Parts: sequence; C-alpha cells; structure tokens
Amino acid sequence: MNDFYDDLESRSPELREAAQLAALPAQVAHAQTRSAAFADIMRGVDAASVTSRAALARLPVIRKHELLERQLAARQAGGAANVFGGFSAVGFGAGMPRVFASPGPIYEPEGTARDYWRMARAIFAAGFRPGELIHNSFSYHFVPAGSMMETGAHAMGCTVFPGGTGQTEQQVQAMRDLQPAGYIGTPSFLKIILEKAFEMGVALPSVQKAMFGGEAFPPSLRDWFIAHGIDGYQCYATADLGLIAYETPAREGLVLDEGVIVEIVRPGTGDPVAEGEVGEVVVTTLNATYPLVRFGTGDLSAVLPGHCPTGRTNTRIKGWMGRADQTTKVRGMFVHPKQVDDIVKRFPELGRARLVVSGEMANDQMVLRAETTSSNTGLLERVGEAIRDVTKLRGQVELLPPGSLPNDGKVIEDARSYQ
Repeated sequence: MNDFYDDLESRSPELREAAQLAALPAQVAHAQTRSAAFADIMRGVDAASVTSRAALARLPVIRKHELLERQLAARQAGGAANVFGGFSAVGFGAGMPRVFASPGPIYEPEGTARDYWRMARAIFAAGFRPGELIHNSFSYHFVPAGSMMETGAHAMGCTVFPGGTGQTEQQVQAMRDLQPAGYIGTPSFLKIILEKAFEMGVALPSVQKAMFGGEAFPPSLRDWFIAHGIDGYQCYATADLGLIAYETPAREGLVLDEGVIVEIVRPGTGDPVAEGEVGEVVVTTLNATYPLVRFGTGDLSAVLPGHCPTGRTNTRIKGWMGRADQTTKVRGMFVHPKQVDDIVKRFPELGRARLVVSGEMANDQMVLRAETTSSNTGLLERVGEAIRDVTKLRGQVELLPPGSLPNDGKVIEDARSYQ
C-alpha cells in the first residue's frame, strides 16, 4: 500500500511540521504586504514571530461572511482591483488566468501555479494514474470545481473529458465511446448516469474508479458503487482554499493536504481545541496568489489519532461533521457561539459548555449546560449574571460533571419546536 503521489506524503510528522512552520512567517509577511485586506486584519502583527502553532492561534480568524462583507464594501468603491475585497495578492492579467464566483457572490482568483488547487494528490489517492482519461462532471462555469479537478488531472499526466453537468444521455454516450478510466464529480450525478445507462442498455465497463466531492458520500452509497464495479473516494475542498483533505484506500478519515496548515477551533472563536474534540476547521494556505491566513471554513470536524494505514503520515480528520455557525435568534435577539465562549471564559471552573434554546414560538427558554468539577454554591448565580451581561437575555444554568456533554462541536443547540 506504499503508493504515494510524492515523498511529502510519507515524510516524518516532525519534518513536515518544521517545514510548514518555517514557511509560515514568510506567508504572513506576504499576506500583509501584498493583500490590502490582511494588511488591515493583521495590522501590528510581527510576521517574523509567527513561528509556532501557538503564535498562529493568536492571529484573528477570517470567516466567509467577513470575506463577503469586505468584497461587497470594496466593490462599491469601484475598479477591478477591489473585486476581491483586497484579499488577492495579484490582479487581472497573466498572473490570474481565470476568476470564479461562489454564491454571495464571492469571487475567487485562479493563479498560474501548476496544480494551483492542489487536487492531483487527491486524484492519485483515488486510484487514477498518468496516461488515463478522466470523465470530469464538475461544472466548468461560474464555480471553480471543473477547473480544480482538470488542472489537478493535468498535473498528474491525465487527459480530461470536460463533461460538466446535465445532459445525462450525452454523458452516457461519451463514456461508452471514450471509455474513461473513471469519473470525477458528485456521487449523486454518477449514480444518475449509471441508472440512465442501465435504462439505455449501455454497459460502461471502463469506469472502475471515481473521486467525489461537493456533497456527502455515505457508506451506503459507497457500497452501491462497489456493487456496480466502481471504487469511489471523496475529497474535501473549498472554492477559497482548494484541497484541504482527501480519502485514501484505508477509508479511515481524510488525510490533510501537504499545502495547508489546519487547526480545529472552538466554534465562534479562534481557540484550538484538544485533539479529538469536534470544532471548526480553520485553514492557513501557503498559496501566494490568494494567501488566506486562518480562514474559517464554517465546517465542523475533529482530528483522528494515529496515522493512515497506507503509510501517509499527515494528520487525519474525521471528515465533514456539520456546520460551525450556530448563531440563533432568541426573543428577537441574535445569540452567537462567541458569546457563549465569552461567558465560559469568565469562569476558570467551567469546561465544555452548550447553550440549549428550547420552548415554543414566543416562549423561548435558554439553559447554559456547563461541565465543571466545582461545588461552589455561588457559581450558578454568577454564571446566570454573566449570561444576562453578555447576551442581554435571561437564562438558566445547569452544572454537569466532566464528560456529560457530547463531543459534537455544538455550542448552541436550538431544541425549539417549530410545528
């Protein structure tokens, strides 16, 4: 099983950590000098001092809604230079062959680096090899998905058929005629293609492997594809960052990409959680074109202990486990995960906590459930006062022994009935 895309995948964890941390100060300085947005966000930060994960964790987290807000504000000022809200380190021209759009709209630049989105590593792990033809059914319009996969496949030495989305019968015909080695796209669309092929009486024996992204890939669907002769694997990527992590033949979580530094933080904050605890995935990319430092994906995940049985030595995460933005409205006012964190930080006696909102319409009730070993009788009252101070709302407090709350990354639980 020692079949790697390159030597980076099997280097010692210590060597990888040292190399990434050595590159970090230069990337922070690059972001400060070439990105107007990060010059503002990291004003006063000494880039040369950001040489450890602890130092990285002291930098602010930039989240997608802030990215959109800065883009919208900058666009109002007019001019092509403001399209990216000051986050891009390059402008239109030879250094930026394409621009893409995600819902919002949020615009993302594509740089000129070979395998700019770093997808080749995931494609290789899914079983594809140089000299093969890949049927790419990700969209080539507006969103970067089609280009992400195509540039990765080209970097690997593969040929690509740009199938894109829709036109199911034509997809079947192209697969029948060209006989690709496999498919890249969403799992649901490949299932639709295969079902259409069955309906048309067309066999597609060449399609024996697939790499999926863009939606969930549950074990039941994985087994369906295996039963139909296709070995499928998933990747975790975003339009802002490119590849973050990818599945291997071991099928034990997702291995982190070599070109990113990943932290798992408590939702609504920038504070790293203990290994194994569920939190928000925060990514620092070493991309020079779009140097996102501590970008909060809004996705929940957790670190898996140990290394991949395939011999890849990078950290593994469990995969997508939900959304981190749990902001909810209570009695007409928004309550944010950051506010729950602010309350808990006032009391060293408190550990993991969760604000549970229950009741029916117009009768919202809040209970802060917090783990503690303290038997201080005044703690309940003091925490209740902190709830009122921070949220401007009244809430009850329930103290629990350590380990009582589930490890699922939830900071705010909306348990109200909407029926």
